[in-house]
This record gives sequence, structure tokens and C-alpha cells, in this order.
Amino acid sequence: MFVRWAALGAGVAAGCAYVLATDPTTPGGLVCPSKWVGLCCPGCGGLRMVYSLLHGRVLDAVHYNAVTLLILPLFVWAAVQWARGKSVTWPRWGPPVLMGVLAAWFVARNLPFEPFSRLYV
Repeated sequence: MFVRWAALGAGVAAGCAYVLATDPTTPGGLVCPSKWVGLCCPGCGGLRMVYSLLHGRVLDAVHYNAVTLLILPLFVWAAVQWARGKSVTWPRWGPPVLMGVLAAWFVARNLPFEPFSRLYV
């Protein structure tokens, strides 16, 4: 079980170090494929959200990706369960609801009129 905790800790530390070192909030950084075609995917702004959280700027994190910020505790819980050696089981309705929320977020972020155009990052 120690190996799982070490792997989880190392992965989180490496990811946070990468995000801090690259500062994805500056222009000219990495551009994801969905941005090349002019779309804002459901995860768009995720790295900028994490960067803002690591600097204690919660409102900026909300601006970059509010839905991922709300779902983040679910991912943390699942990672901790995995590290503890427990199986992660979801209610039957969980995946369809999550997919529906992400699909609605994808559509809302790409609508070209107010107030939805403010969600595009």
C-alpha cells in the first residue's frame, strides 16, 4: 500500500511542479487541439485552474473552469480510495449524470452570445 501512496504523492507533486514551472496563464503556452478549431472543451482551462489554485486565487480558478473545480473533490476521493487499495465504485446513475453535466458545460461554453460567451476561456 505504501507504493500506491508514494506513486500518488509523486504524481501530484510532479504535476503541480510542472504547472508551477510552465505558468499556463501566460499567452503563447500550450494550445490544445480543440482550441485549434475554435472550441472550448469541457476540460479547457484545467491547467490554468490548477495554477490559480496553487497560488490561492480561487476566483481565477472558478473563471478558468468552474465545473472541473466542482468535480475535483470527486477525483481526489477516487485517488485516495485507489491509494488505500479500495475499489472505487460509482452509483449506476453517476457516469451518465457526469457525462450529461460535461456535455452541457461543453455546449454552454461554446455558445457565441451573452452570458455564455463569458465562459469561453
